[in-house]
Amino acid sequence: MNTTDLFLSLTPHKVLEAVEDAGFPVNPLCYPLNSFENRVYEVELEDRSRLVAKFYRPGRWSPEQILEEHLFLADLAEAEVPVCLPRTLRGGGTLGTIDGISYCLFPRMGGRAPDEPDSDLLERLGMLAARIHNVGAARPAVHRVRLDADAFVRQNVAFLRDKGSIPARLLARYERAARTIADFVDEGIQGTAVHRIHGDLHLGNLLLRDGVLSVVDFDDMVVGPAVQDLWLLLPGEGVEARIALESFLEGYEVLRAFDRKSLRLATPLRGLRRVHYAAWIARRFHDPIFPRTFPHFGTEAYWEEETRDLELIVQMITQERGGFEA
Repeated sequence: MNTTDLFLSLTPHKVLEAVEDAGFPVNPLCYPLNSFENRVYEVELEDRSRLVAKFYRPGRWSPEQILEEHLFLADLAEAEVPVCLPRTLRGGGTLGTIDGISYCLFPRMGGRAPDEPDSDLLERLGMLAARIHNVGAARPAVHRVRLDADAFVRQNVAFLRDKGSIPARLLARYERAARTIADFVDEGIQGTAVHRIHGDLHLGNLLLRDGVLSVVDFDDMVVGPAVQDLWLLLPGEGVEARIALESFLEGYEVLRAFDRKSLRLATPLRGLRRVHYAAWIARRFHDPIFPRTFPHFGTEAYWEEETRDLELIVQMITQERGGFEA
């Protein structure tokens, strides 16, 4: 069965059965939460407390890779970084399986995403990111994916080409821009330290409650450069973006040194993410959620915009680097 077949078998009854099997008696109440890559449900237990049950998309991560995500969370919690730890299941461990689908359970966390950050919040975010990276650098992740141009650009471009996703009239332009971005990533990442990072650290993956900033959703955890977590929090451009960056780094460098030379990777990494995102949608388009959510995907207009945006990113990189071209 493909991943859609497996997820379609994940009925509310199966969700409740999985939570019960894990050692948590339930009330007959569960409902889905927003998630594209995985399936996530809030479940009410007999004592009226709530758990969040996360079912991993089959075939994306191996059990060893998922457990490295859980280990990173445990390391962060031990260092008193506010994260949401998976619960221990019946028999020990944090990873269960039902009908071929791996799952884990989290306590329900309240809070809201922070508003557009001011200088004080940016400093706090910098210190929070530094704490995450201090923990991330303390232990290797031997199974987790490494953030690099081969895995996130070249292999994805080959997939899109072989699948025939990109219109023929745009293919050469798209490939040329993507290859150039990949070369920039290769050049920029040489000599840059890599370690465990969140990988998707934007404001939507932060929760603010009672003055505490918590970090959630480590599903995209990778081994990569610290700047990946930085640019996602600070995606803007221009004078205001530079001021925000300095506020962020002022907080970060209280707790951890930051390699400012790695900032030249920020724009190439934006291009890397753009290519990876398009291939991610293409790989998942058999899942009914994706055509409903991305009806524009695959059209001539979509690929025209994607190609043009990659070319603009290449122009930005060359301007930032004083005309350097890979």
